[in-house]
Amino acid sequence: MNVALAEGYARDPLNLCDTAEMMGYPAKLGAMGIHFAHPDLLGISALPNPRVDGDGMHTDFLKPSILIYEPQADGSLELVAVENLVFARAWKEAGHDALPTFHGVPYDTMADNPATPVDEAHFFEPHYDRHVWIYRDNPNGAFAPFNPAVTCEHHRNGAEHQHQASAK
Repeated sequence: MNVALAEGYARDPLNLCDTAEMMGYPAKLGAMGIHFAHPDLLGISALPNPRVDGDGMHTDFLKPSILIYEPQADGSLELVAVENLVFARAWKEAGHDALPTFHGVPYDTMADNPATPVDEAHFFEPHYDRHVWIYRDNPNGAFAPFNPAVTCEHHRNGAEHQHQASAK
């Protein structure tokens, strides 16, 4: 995690450990974890007001725009997956008609449905994203958004994390 921070990644400011259940899906699908995003690779132009916006179309998984960590019992974080996020507006404005793909698998389309109590787009403007579980086997498949082998049970609140991170 310290290497990620030194390379320009930033922890989700809401300090969420995303689970399928909190996104309105069955709990048995599992979790994602805590997201660390690289603002420059995402092309972020606006922070939540009310949504994160940008012009990012980064699709290079050799240097992904998002790293995903699972909280461990000892308070550390373990890298479990990578993700790339492409803003839908920027993708379309660049002339793309089809969704971005990775190894032939189309990215997932993410947009908030205001009729539901959860924010399906994670406070982002409509976008496409692709998770790749390269550091943790996923029974749901390497490209599934959630992993039943990942848990948020050891997630700590932001204050505890901030204290712990400053001590390292």
